[in-house]
Amino acid sequence: MKELFDTVSNGCSKLVTKKYSTSFSLAVNMLSPSIRTDIYNIYGFVRFADEIVDTFHDYNKEELMAHFERDYYIAKAQGISLNPILNSFQQTVNRYNIPDEMVVAFLKSMKADLHKTQYTTQEEYNEYIYGSADVVGLMCLKVFVNGDDKQYEELKDAAMRLGSAFQKVNFLRDLKDDFELLNRSYFPNVDLNQLDANSKQLIINEIEADFEYAYTNGILKLPVEAKFGVYMAYRYYRRLLKKLSNVPSEKIMDTRIRISDPMKINLLARSYVKYKLNMI
Repeated sequence: MKELFDTVSNGCSKLVTKKYSTSFSLAVNMLSPSIRTDIYNIYGFVRFADEIVDTFHDYNKEELMAHFERDYYIAKAQGISLNPILNSFQQTVNRYNIPDEMVVAFLKSMKADLHKTQYTTQEEYNEYIYGSADVVGLMCLKVFVNGDDKQYEELKDAAMRLGSAFQKVNFLRDLKDDFELLNRSYFPNVDLNQLDANSKQLIINEIEADFEYAYTNGILKLPVEAKFGVYMAYRYYRRLLKKLSNVPSEKIMDTRIRISDPMKINLLARSYVKYKLNMI
């Protein structure tokens, strides 16, 4: 009967994804049905950890995170958890042999958000992004290549660069909330009180370089089961970056950039045409 419980657990992770991110849900729907569940399971885990540090302000976040981390390791060891999100995630971890180092790095970055408010060096910044984004890309890549170690090694740098690009776009889009509500400043050597055009452009150039590397060295070489879904997410974030690029630096803290539903549909249609014509 555990199969029924696992199915319910997987459904919970899918529900979390759909409720928290319509854009990511759209991209996951473009993946092969054979791998969607595991990507939902990864998202459910990282989403809950992120919610603990970003939104549960009326509760003891450190205790919640400690319980969440402890319960995950118990779930992984026992192969079951009554927390459906952890139950579904441990299935994916064990199914694809996702290394413990990836989960450790992710949780380390999440726990940093409990107390660290500023990243003053490139090393600190890179370490945070590795844990919060790069390893999530690597977890997904483990699913995409389905045990093909040679393909994983070939694509892992691109997966990390794509994860970095997504995270940096999020940082730029969420500057106001991160800085004013959560008192966080991720970009090193950038004064968010006086963000100038040059600093903003340097950030955008860095993200563009990540995107270009990820597209050429990763997305184009992905297995067919994953290519269109990842390409869809890439197109969405590239559009976000373009919109952010058009906002003057002095106004970016006061502007919340979003992609409208009609634009999402437009991106989907155009991306699908390119995919079917073997242009990606």
